[in-house]
Amino acid sequence: MTVVKTSVRNFLAHKGRMALSAVAVLLSVAFVSGTLVFTDTMNTTFDKLFASTSSDVTVSPKGAAAADEAPSQTGKPEALPASVVGRVEKSPGVKSAEGAVSSMSVTVVDTENKNVGATSGAPTIAGNWTENDLRSMEITSGHAPRGPTEVMVDADTADKHDLKLGDELRTIVVTGDLRAKIVGIATFKVTNPGATVLYFDTETAQRGLLGETGLFTQINVVADDGVSDAQLKADLAGSLGGTYKLQTQKEMADAGRDSVGSFLDVMKYAMLGFAGIAFLVGIFLIVNTFSMLVAQRTREIGLMRAIGSSRRQVNGSVLLEAVLLGIVGSITGVAAGVGLAVGLMELMSSMGMELSTQDLTVKWTTPVIGLALGVVVTVLAAYIPARRAGKISPMAALRDAGTPADGRAGRIRGTIGLVLTGGGAAALLTSTRAEKASEGSLFLGGGVVLTLIGFVVIGPLLAGFFVRILSTVVLRGFGPVGRMAERNALRNPRRTGATGAALMIGLALVACLSVVGSSMVASATDELDKTVGADFIIQSDTGQPIVPQAQKALEQAPGIAHVTEYKMVEAKLTTPDGKTVSEDLAAADSTYAQDLRRETVAGELSAAYDKDSMSVGDTFAEEHGVKVGDELTVAFKGGESAKLKVAAITSDDVSVDKGAKYTSIATAERYLPAERVPKNVIMFAAAEDGKEKEAYAALKDSLAAYPQYKVQDQTDFKQDLKDQIGQLLNIVYGLLGLAIIVAVLGVVNTLALSVVERTREIGLLRAIGLSRRQLRRMIRLESVVIALFGALLGLGLGMGWGTAAQKLLALEGLEVLEIPWPTIIGVFVASAFVGLFAALVPAFRAGRMNVLNAIATD
Repeated sequence: MTVVKTSVRNFLAHKGRMALSAVAVLLSVAFVSGTLVFTDTMNTTFDKLFASTSSDVTVSPKGAAAADEAPSQTGKPEALPASVVGRVEKSPGVKSAEGAVSSMSVTVVDTENKNVGATSGAPTIAGNWTENDLRSMEITSGHAPRGPTEVMVDADTADKHDLKLGDELRTIVVTGDLRAKIVGIATFKVTNPGATVLYFDTETAQRGLLGETGLFTQINVVADDGVSDAQLKADLAGSLGGTYKLQTQKEMADAGRDSVGSFLDVMKYAMLGFAGIAFLVGIFLIVNTFSMLVAQRTREIGLMRAIGSSRRQVNGSVLLEAVLLGIVGSITGVAAGVGLAVGLMELMSSMGMELSTQDLTVKWTTPVIGLALGVVVTVLAAYIPARRAGKISPMAALRDAGTPADGRAGRIRGTIGLVLTGGGAAALLTSTRAEKASEGSLFLGGGVVLTLIGFVVIGPLLAGFFVRILSTVVLRGFGPVGRMAERNALRNPRRTGATGAALMIGLALVACLSVVGSSMVASATDELDKTVGADFIIQSDTGQPIVPQAQKALEQAPGIAHVTEYKMVEAKLTTPDGKTVSEDLAAADSTYAQDLRRETVAGELSAAYDKDSMSVGDTFAEEHGVKVGDELTVAFKGGESAKLKVAAITSDDVSVDKGAKYTSIATAERYLPAERVPKNVIMFAAAEDGKEKEAYAALKDSLAAYPQYKVQDQTDFKQDLKDQIGQLLNIVYGLLGLAIIVAVLGVVNTLALSVVERTREIGLLRAIGLSRRQLRRMIRLESVVIALFGALLGLGLGMGWGTAAQKLLALEGLEVLEIPWPTIIGVFVASAFVGLFAALVPAFRAGRMNVLNAIATD
């Protein structure tokens, strides 16, 4: 009990010194808790939505796309005959059945050709209004559509785009454009995560979305009273046989959950990964805090040992303080995490994915996980300082000898650090020489971990070397004040190394990702310059196929030498070795050989566009023993089987169309029914000589009525790629900012405790003439050199990781190494400002010390 009282008293006595460490725990736990709350809330939102939109049993075609699959490239969903509705109604256990039409291959624009559909990754869905829709929606304005010129929209879309009754919308589908006026607005009864929903009358939906009447995409079945969904499904299976796909409400909800589950999992584990980095950085802060607190309480610990406290009790006292710190930081972190989740929901709403706080989900596991992580990490971080405190002998402590310096331990530490760093460097080097990316990735991961740990362990040794170099460059111009700042940074290399290592981790990741991102852009740009011969590329950001009316407008644009169609055809290939594999064939016009320059290792690529011919990649050819002149049996999905002759084998040493198998559009059309021929996923165009600018403008004008597609020349395409990678990196940098914030807190905490530790020394310096301004400058310069030391280690380590990653990814086409020097130099310079900022409060407190009181301090 005495140990507990002592620990609580010490914790409260040093609560100011513990504050920044508590903030580090708070931030780390908040990120974990916020991530869990946010993903649980999204799961709740989607669960409610999927449960409310599904009937007791849903009947759909066997080939219908699953919830997590892309819509059909034909632009039309799979359908079943309307006559099946009658068969379902006669089945036992059925109370009612109705046919429904639904398609996500649509784009909706207003009278100014502005896209009013979903833009956040959520779908735009068009269909017919059914009784089943009343489960999730209610008409709050106007009425349901009654004819071909009427449409109803969801309230969220109407609010977002200021739509009202009487406004005209144009729905772009593969069968043509549907023009209709808004006659009704329906409101979701549950949260709509961002989808745009349009309703037509049944006949208009069938004709517009499916191309003919008498078809439905699914049948919604309601069970009789007392009949379970499982029983109803079994009865329907008996009535319909195995011709159609049957799913209960739960199965439909599970399928919908799975469709968003992968996205949520990626987001969840990525954010938890960054939280782990923040925890790792926080460990350095906590270790430093407790190390300095133990050093400052040496005499107190000696007195405890002298009056009978054992090493175990002293050790336990320090660890108990860590437990208290972990509890306080974790509890506030969990609360902050809920706030962070709400903030993320607001951010997602601003981007188009609507989430309601009414669905806010805080499971009991979230605070338990947050509290456990916070306490465990804090106790582990405090273990070494606590163990060191227990080793202090009573006589040494009473003499104020401080913690014993162990030269042998320092040498062992240095040796271990060198071995780990050397092993990590060897692993990174091995990864760059791997013949397969899968093999090299293991060495790359191991090298990253080993070099990181090695740099952390060897940090005190590196501090003595690099701080002197940095001081020569940065501090010498400040005279005696600069030299004192240098000596202060070198006074305790272990502390300086740990403080710099906290900043090193975040900046190493920033540098690594910057190198990889820049190399991706440079490699892609280089590849485009080498291979892409087309002047213009036309495609949709959302992957929508190019509708015939848009294609016709493109082909009629003036100044165009040729337009190339490019379709993806699903098929099964039977190779000479007897194996059957599912593959996509790229069906294109023969002009595609001009638009994309591909090196062949055998045969002529132009011959692949002849009748009943094709090409394969050299990787596929090697795996299956395929050579020029061989015939492959190709079973086209939804069509016939054909014997296609291999006319060319292309090199897979590319990043554009790597592994593609080419055939002609005429060949695909020969073996596929007209309604099963896919629409173009992308198109290419070449301008007439000297008319590039005119053709570019003409193509853009031709697609003005179709905002879902964009025309890009090669410059646009490269910039778009650069912007996409830049946006991704900015998100990652933002998340890494949490680790950097924790590292900055570590610098602040180290300086603040260092000022307390050197109170008497500061008083003496002031007494012999050091001004307050010089004192504050000394502390700021010490902070700057520590921050620059951490930045130097981090950026150097990160560039090493990034270079090794690029060399490994060169096997996958990332052949150009580019070091983003402006970013690297900018981060290094910014680190100096980080050091200045971190020193503001400690320097201010030091400057306000009373000289006589400081000198009198023990």
